[in-house]
Amino acid sequence: MNIGLTGSTGILGSQLKKKLNIKKNNQFFGKIENLNHVNKWIKINNFDYIIHLAAIVPTRTVNKNRLKALKINYVGVKNLINAINNHSKKKIWLFFSSTSHVYDFKKTKILETDKTKPITFYGQTKLKGENYILNNQKMYNACIGRIFSFTSKKQNKNFIIPSILTKLKKNSKNIVFENLDHERDFLRLEDIAQYISCLLINKSKGIFNICSGIKINLLDILHKLNKKYKKNITIKKNSKKTILIGSNKKLVKSISKNININYLNYLYKNY
Repeated sequence: MNIGLTGSTGILGSQLKKKLNIKKNNQFFGKIENLNHVNKWIKINNFDYIIHLAAIVPTRTVNKNRLKALKINYVGVKNLINAINNHSKKKIWLFFSSTSHVYDFKKTKILETDKTKPITFYGQTKLKGENYILNNQKMYNACIGRIFSFTSKKQNKNFIIPSILTKLKKNSKNIVFENLDHERDFLRLEDIAQYISCLLINKSKGIFNICSGIKINLLDILHKLNKKYKKNITIKKNSKKTILIGSNKKLVKSISKNININYLNYLYKNY
């Protein structure tokens, strides 16, 4: 399989390039917002598959420079799609890593067919990318993965679990936490890489929630991790509780794999 990969230096990209044995020459190292760079990459390769991960992800980072995020997360998508349609030698399979942030908060499990209403500017950039991909399918078949929450030891403290751990590891015995009474849907990084690989092998088309389908309260994560650190915790109530849990029935059916993980025990054992 001749697989092209953007975003290979990110934590998910690093995991996928090892899992799929993606050659260094097939990885994109230019600027995705530069059309000439993207055109050159597509022209000199004869890809069967492309996995597009290049993006600015943490919401805090996105909000600090919205123009840059829009250029990379949306203009970068346009550049890639236009390059494929104009220069690909054959029809390829394209995977685009999107996000659960394209949805609004909901008390029931979110389906791929549910109405989109981005909850962050990051989600807005990703939804714009999705729409461009879906509306311009000529030399590719599109597979969009809306990834819910996940964690990795390589994530920086702008992500929720690293931010909790950073506070727990402080020398102070008494720690205050706030705005954690929210329910989210977590997977391990390794799981996400596995499911994307399965989607590729099956050449799955359409939109898929990449999620566990299991709700976990961020407060439960805090208490589980604190069993190791034994800090005196004060929790300030947040004004509004939010819920973002996905249905993974479509994903399970496509990849023919059950998704079953005790995420709290995984965190306790590995963090």
